[in-house]
Amino acid sequence: MHALLVFSHLRWDFVYQRPQHLLSRLAARWPVVYVEEPVPGAAVDRLECIDVAGGVQVWRPHLRTAEHGMHGANAAAMRSLVLAAMHARNVTPQVLWFYTPMALFMAPALRPDCVVYDCMDELSMFRGAPAELVEQEKALFGHADIVFTGGRSLYQSKRTLHRNVHCFPSSVDRTHFSTPVADHPLQAALGRPRIGYCGVIDERIDTGLVAGIASQRPDWQLVMVGPTAKIDPAGLPRMANIHWLGQQDYQALPSFIQGWDVCLLPFALNDSTRFLSPTKTLEYMASGRPSVSTAVRDVVDSYGQVVQIRSDADGFVQACEMLMHRDAARRRADGRAVDAILARTSWDATAGAMRSLVEGLLQSRLRTARRRPAPAVAAAAGTATGMAAS
Repeated sequence: MHALLVFSHLRWDFVYQRPQHLLSRLAARWPVVYVEEPVPGAAVDRLECIDVAGGVQVWRPHLRTAEHGMHGANAAAMRSLVLAAMHARNVTPQVLWFYTPMALFMAPALRPDCVVYDCMDELSMFRGAPAELVEQEKALFGHADIVFTGGRSLYQSKRTLHRNVHCFPSSVDRTHFSTPVADHPLQAALGRPRIGYCGVIDERIDTGLVAGIASQRPDWQLVMVGPTAKIDPAGLPRMANIHWLGQQDYQALPSFIQGWDVCLLPFALNDSTRFLSPTKTLEYMASGRPSVSTAVRDVVDSYGQVVQIRSDADGFVQACEMLMHRDAARRRADGRAVDAILARTSWDATAGAMRSLVEGLLQSRLRTARRRPAPAVAAAAGTATGMAAS
């Protein structure tokens, strides 16, 4: 089967985000094989295959190595497992789709018709990023036919590095978040007002800011929904009115967000957030809830007219109080502004636009191949002889 073969640094069953939204929709056009980074410490090298969605199968390598990620030490074993599975399942990668440049070692063994790099983050800025990631990305730019970026600032950073770069910021499934649902049981007993955040809790979150808000307003309940990654959970602020609820299923997120009075984007302003385009900004809007953010560039530039931008706990508290006390006219005006933003974007539209661009490349290559004249018999024979001699 002609498939869309994906290499990603993210687990499919981690936070449901850009790859899952896009690939579950692109699976209507191509069967999707989603290859995750390997799990180290296995007794024997093996490939776990998991059907996760209609038309999407996850391949999860388990390796005897002690190395994490798409490390060079894992390349040979991973390549062997993936190629064997492709042969056994008759998988031909028509489209090769990268989320991490660190998987580029797979490319020479494959012969796709199109190579896509969906650059959703500036991974080199993340804590624990491999030292060789920057050079690997340069090599991937040379290999890719088309590059997508996950935000406007990221597009500005990458647009001169490749001839065919397109900006596709984070989007939203509006129906999923706007459909009214009951309050989630994990927060139903909490008092009001409730101020909430959903997403990964890592080095990008300003936990000091969260603690400052909670300290200034001990009668407010701060609900923090999401898994902890790359930081020690023991270092999170522990206060009676901060509730760390851990990772929750994507299907359950509306039942949390719709139960909040104001939503937070409490990002630290550091290297890891310089090119951030938070998916949750639009999810908050679709849930009908206002939000307050630090000055993340993509939030300011794209949504500054509806998202309150503040820099510290004092500012966040003031903005939250203002939003909770808006009169009916202000709420209606804000609602119209949010509706205008949401009307311009959806994951269906984003996936459809990406599909059209990729199909255009495939059709262009097909037309080019059809226009090529057939080789002369003598030339073909000479080539064959030359190859045999070499």
